[in-house]
Amino acid sequence: MPLADSRLATAMTAPSTGKEAFVRAIGSQGYSILPDVVPRALLAPLRAELEAAISAERDLMQRRHPAAHDGMVLLCSLYGGLLLNVLGEESLMAPFEWVLGEGCIIYAYTSSSMPPEGANYSTRVHVDCPRIIPGYVTNVGATILLDDFTEQNGATWFLPGSQTRAQAPTEEEFYGAAKRVIAPAGSVFYFDARLWHAGGRNRTDRWRHALTINMCRPYMKQRIDIPRAMAHMDLSRTSERALQKMGFLCQVPANYDEYYAPPEERKYRQKVE
Repeated sequence: MPLADSRLATAMTAPSTGKEAFVRAIGSQGYSILPDVVPRALLAPLRAELEAAISAERDLMQRRHPAAHDGMVLLCSLYGGLLLNVLGEESLMAPFEWVLGEGCIIYAYTSSSMPPEGANYSTRVHVDCPRIIPGYVTNVGATILLDDFTEQNGATWFLPGSQTRAQAPTEEEFYGAAKRVIAPAGSVFYFDARLWHAGGRNRTDRWRHALTINMCRPYMKQRIDIPRAMAHMDLSRTSERALQKMGFLCQVPANYDEYYAPPEERKYRQKVE
């Protein structure tokens, strides 16, 4: 049963790191870890919703991508509830906007869970964005920790300052200099999507759960057309902020009627940047 938006809004807390320090960290080191973005009271409900979504998608994933994609949810907002409502929260969304501007939208919104005594596709050394534009960030990622991240349960590895390099580091170079996201549940690991990183292997007997959002500029295409994918859902109680972040307010008109509609009825009605 989804929690009411009012409970969610009062439970969330503001980031403790200031905008200027955050932007400097993303620009220089390619990452910033903010604590207490998601309060403890919401972690268990989010985990429960994510586990249900993982179960719903497991058969589909195993038919297409065996084992390597175990624990993968391709579009978390499809499952509604807190997985959807959390997208409207200031504490989570503001750091994206500090780098990408208020109009930024979701490119991808997936799970980042690691199965017990195992690993998955994320353990390769990789980046989450294919392009490099000097001095201009196109995508910012955020891994939302629903469990404590530890060395034992597969905490993410990342190479500080590597967001400007086009060529992948060798595994020897990467693991020789990489750091890990060792942080408590409720923290968020924000990073330039060009930062080289890798999931760790979970050596415990429990799932390690997390969500990942990749945010992009509003003129860019999403990995999945989220407004079209969610067209069947009742979004009448979804906040305007969440709708904007999912791309509902920057859709390209499909015909003359949509193009010449009154401003309040247009599909592209968010701030133009």
